[in-house]
Amino acid sequence: MEVKIGVQHAPREIVLESGQSVEEVESAVADALSGKAQLLTLADDKGRKVLVPADRLAYVEIGEPTVRKVGFGAL
Repeated sequence: MEVKIGVQHAPREIVLESGQSVEEVESAVADALSGKAQLLTLADDKGRKVLVPADRLAYVEIGEPTVRKVGFGAL
């Protein structure tokens, strides 16, 4: 799934493809925002981890990946 993270005072958002479930991502975000965790920690499909300080989170958008179409259209 695609996860977009907005960070305060950063001009660009962080976009990653994660193999985690929606519930896992929501739980991690909720823990970070409630103060249970100091960092929002997510893993992407390539095994890398993304760490964002909880107090710098602007927004988190969780969605399905967009499928890129190849070609110019149906004939």
